[in-house]
Amino acid sequence: MSYPDPVVLLHGQPGSARDWDLVLPHLINQAPVLAFDRPGYDGISEPGGIEHSARATVTRMDAEGIERATIVGLSFGGGVAAWLAAHDPERVQALVLISAAANRAALLPVDRVLAAPLAGRIASGALVSGLGLALSSRRFRERFSKRHAIPADFLQITGQRMRTDAARRAFLVEQRAMLKELPILEELLPTITAPTTVIVGTADSVVGAESGRLLATQIPDATLVEIRGGSHALSATHGPRVAELILDAMAAATQTL
Repeated sequence: MSYPDPVVLLHGQPGSARDWDLVLPHLINQAPVLAFDRPGYDGISEPGGIEHSARATVTRMDAEGIERATIVGLSFGGGVAAWLAAHDPERVQALVLISAAANRAALLPVDRVLAAPLAGRIASGALVSGLGLALSSRRFRERFSKRHAIPADFLQITGQRMRTDAARRAFLVEQRAMLKELPILEELLPTITAPTTVIVGTADSVVGAESGRLLATQIPDATLVEIRGGSHALSATHGPRVAELILDAMAAATQTL
């Protein structure tokens, strides 16, 4: 089955459109797909918060001639997708939230440290750069790849992007904005009308499965899907399954039209 309406994929924090490389092959023959670097991560545009990325997504959809789409968000991108669905419901055919940071339960104590005025700049820069540096090591990549079933070449590309100044700056800006905007977004969740699928990994230590389970109760009639043993990076570890769930969400939304 093919779908005329496109899929818009919003990556996490830090991240890039390449975060969807293991999902895309299972979607591109089924529907038009738009995946792009959110503001700040392309090294050109200015980074911002959840609302900023949501507005940029609508602008990009307009530029591509996309009136309505299935909006898919990963991690921070899930918050962006939910914000868009709450403010521009006519643009959202279906909503798929993966390991989404879209409510206050998604915040951990470390998030406040990473957003602190001085310590946050140092800590967030060290975190992003440190992960990027670790992934530059072939031995580390091979061990990580074997343990988490993520292709080593995918990890190498991810590491390269994380070592850029743009990634460090965008991460910090988004981290600070998230603390301010998630309480606002949480109040808007009950107003979302798009058919919604919330996907959580039961072993997610970044956002936490409980946050996703709560999210599925905050959005009216949302469907909760738990991936047993799944971590935070479900688009990398469970690409085919994630694609399948996106297509299922599209099929269900089409049937309700």
